[in-house]
Amino acid sequence: MTFAEQAARRTEALGPALRGMLWMTLCGLCFAALNATTRVMTADLHSWQIQCMRYSFGALVMLPLVLRAGASVLRTNNLKLQVARCMVHTMGTGMWFIALPLVPLAEITAISFTSPIFLTIGAMLFFGEKVRADRWAAIFIGFAGVLIVLYPKLEHGISANWASFLLIAAAPVSAGSYLLAKRLMRYDKPETIVLWQSMLVSLFTLPVASFFWLPMTATHLAMFVIVGILGSAGHYALNRSLKATDVAATQPARFLELIWASALGFLIWTDVPPVWTFAGAMVIFGATTWIARREAIAARARA
Repeated sequence: MTFAEQAARRTEALGPALRGMLWMTLCGLCFAALNATTRVMTADLHSWQIQCMRYSFGALVMLPLVLRAGASVLRTNNLKLQVARCMVHTMGTGMWFIALPLVPLAEITAISFTSPIFLTIGAMLFFGEKVRADRWAAIFIGFAGVLIVLYPKLEHGISANWASFLLIAAAPVSAGSYLLAKRLMRYDKPETIVLWQSMLVSLFTLPVASFFWLPMTATHLAMFVIVGILGSAGHYALNRSLKATDVAATQPARFLELIWASALGFLIWTDVPPVWTFAGAMVIFGATTWIARREAIAARARA
């Protein structure tokens, strides 16, 4: 038995909740390191170029998987949904990449915690799910947490902090991509979804990126290899987490991403997150955990 087979067997023996938390912990580590590496490169390259190259190398690093698994990993059972999902994902990540060099990593991570709030709203608008009063209360509390995160900047006006608000605008778009990915898992495997995402997002981004293209060094290319590995591994871990268990079980591990982002921000740029960032993040996290928990209870009741 190979090491990979032994690791897979031991992981399966842990139970769905613990597996989901471990996959989400790995996802948070990958995305925190990805954000830090990408932000370093924004000092030399344009955000659209970085986005295009990040997903191109994301597809490239998955080439060994394609060679090992064969053409079956490329086969999708819902091409239209793959394309639609990747178009939405391109819009969300495009907004995110523009704001990335202008916002501290800890604040970026805190704002990303609003994802379950927008997922709940999206499920109501597009899938016809009913939102009870307790969910609406959690949504409003979550948005209050966002205002707490942004409190030190609000006194300077919205125009002075457009990058933070661009991140907030990107959150519902990213939530739409998440909802479509959840639907896609009815048809395709996680690795197939990640591979199509890498290929299509790089293709959709290329026309815009070509207008801002700058020469790249060997160091940049090496960093893009790292970014490609981190991005593909992070999305794969996220999909495996979603497949292992419900979102509520993985939320405690999700909060660890704020710790990784704060540590990397301090080590690389000596960023010290204000207390408002942590206070607001805890409020957002509490609200989104409540939403996730209620969703899990409702899902079990339906089952």
